[in-house]
Amino acid sequence: MPILQIIIASTRPGRVGLPVGTWFAERATAHGKFTVESVDLAEVNLPLMDEPNHPRLQKYTNPHTLAWSRQIARADAFVFVMPEYNYSFTAPLKNALDYLHVEWNYKPVGFVSYGGISGGTRAVQGIKQVVTTLSMMPLPEAVTIPFVTQFLDEQRHFNANDMMEKSAVSMLNELYRWSGALATLRQPSTN
Repeated sequence: MPILQIIIASTRPGRVGLPVGTWFAERATAHGKFTVESVDLAEVNLPLMDEPNHPRLQKYTNPHTLAWSRQIARADAFVFVMPEYNYSFTAPLKNALDYLHVEWNYKPVGFVSYGGISGGTRAVQGIKQVVTTLSMMPLPEAVTIPFVTQFLDEQRHFNANDMMEKSAVSMLNELYRWSGALATLRQPSTN
């Protein structure tokens, strides 16, 4: 079964990303086509890029980078659960992407974005340029959550509406298709 990693991109205390990520992980598990892993960038806690060599070389010198490399290398697909900060994506997500290169290649990525009126769509548009540079396949299917706090109950549990539920299934179906299609490209070259 392919491994889907759900990466929670916000590290701010009191963030909404954790309950949204928990909801999506439950949907992905129920979908039944992936082994689901949640990856919380607050727990990963990567320092600002501190590797002396370019990530393409994979000559990592720090234990945290080696651990991050192993984590990302084993995944077949990703979902970024991401807020929009000032019309863009979060610095911790960009930093996490920049630490590596080869480990991201030829893997599909879906987006669960949230925020105010735009539901994080401007952040998603911005991150697409970054992920395509890493030879990732950003999916057009997405889950967009405008005015996200209205979907949190008193216990901060996220309660998705019907459109979000349907969007999640659509994105998971496409992630599964693309993860299989791109698998051959992730095989070592014989040249």
